[in-house]
Amino acid sequence: MNFANPHFAEPRWLWLAVLAPLLLMALQRYSDWARRKQLAQIAAPHFVEELTRSASPARRALKQALLVLAAAGVGLALARPQWGEQAEVSHSFGQDILFIMDCSRSMLASDVAPNRLQRARLAILDYVQRHGHGRVGLVAFAGQAFLQCPLTFDYGAFQDALMAIDDKTIPVPGTDVGRALDEAVRAMDKTQRPKLLVLLTDGEDLEKGGVRTAEALAKEGVVVFTVGVGTAAGAEIQMVNEQGKLELVRDSRGEAVRSRLDEPTLRAIAQVTHGAYYPLGPLGEGLAKVRLALENLSAASAGAPARKLGVDRFHWPVAGVLILLVAESLIGTRRRLREINS
Repeated sequence: MNFANPHFAEPRWLWLAVLAPLLLMALQRYSDWARRKQLAQIAAPHFVEELTRSASPARRALKQALLVLAAAGVGLALARPQWGEQAEVSHSFGQDILFIMDCSRSMLASDVAPNRLQRARLAILDYVQRHGHGRVGLVAFAGQAFLQCPLTFDYGAFQDALMAIDDKTIPVPGTDVGRALDEAVRAMDKTQRPKLLVLLTDGEDLEKGGVRTAEALAKEGVVVFTVGVGTAAGAEIQMVNEQGKLELVRDSRGEAVRSRLDEPTLRAIAQVTHGAYYPLGPLGEGLAKVRLALENLSAASAGAPARKLGVDRFHWPVAGVLILLVAESLIGTRRRLREINS
C-alpha cells in the first residue's frame, strides 16, 4: 500500500473526532452519577453493595471506552483521510459549445445566399448534425440577448430552437455583442475550463462593447471563436413589409442602409480571448475551421499532465467503528458466576 502524502480531504470534520468523545465521556460520567444517586435513594448502602455485586465496573468501563473510540472514528471518517496518489480520470463526453447567433436586421443582407441569417443557421445545423459530440447551446441576440436553447445533448431540441430564429426573435433593434457574450457565459457551467463560445455575426457592434466585454471574460477562461457572416463589400438590407413584399431598409435621411462585414472587431474579440477568427464563406467553411481548432484545443488539453489525486481511505475508520460497535454490543456488564462467589 502506498502511504505517500497522508492528509485529510475534509479537515473541518476533525473537530467532531475530538468533541464527540469528550461530550460522550461527560454523558457517561453523568449517567454513572445519576445511577448511584437513584440506588442510594431506594436502599441502604450495604444493600446497594449486595444488589450490585453482579455488576462489573471493569466491563462497563470497557463498553464506554469502545463507544468513545467509535465516536472518534466517525469524526475521522467524515474528515476523509487520504494517502497514496492516483491520476485523475476524465469522463468527458465531448466539449460543451455555445453558439451565439446574430439575428439583427443587418443579418438580412444578401451578400451571402440566401441571406446572412439563413446562411449562418444552415452552417450551425450542418455542424451539429455532422460533428456534434458534446452538449450544445444557443444564444440569439440583437439589441438584447436571449438564451434560446440551454446546453443539451438533445440535438433535436437544439435544431428546433435554431430553426425558430428569425429577425423578429429579439424585438429590441440594434446589435449588442457585449450583452450577447455575457448572456452566453451565464449559460455555461461555472467550473468548465475553457468556456467555448462560437459567435456568428457580421460584426456590426452598434453598442461598441464587444471587445471590452471579451477582455473581461478572457480572465474567466472564456475562449471565443468569431465567425464573420457577410462580405467586406456588404449589401443593402431588405425586409418584408406589411403587404408581404420586400422593401429596402432606409435610414432617417431616406437612404438605403448598406451593411458590411466588420472583420477588425471580430478579430479583436477572438484575439483577446485566445480564440480565432474565420469568415463563414459561401458554404460554411468557417465553421469547419472552427471545428478543427476545437479538436486541436481538445487534443492539447488531453495531452496535459493529469492531476494527482489523493486516494480516499475513509473505509478504514468506518470499518473500525463497526467493529467497535459490534464488540461493545457483545460485552455484558455482569460478572461471571465464579467471580461473584470468589
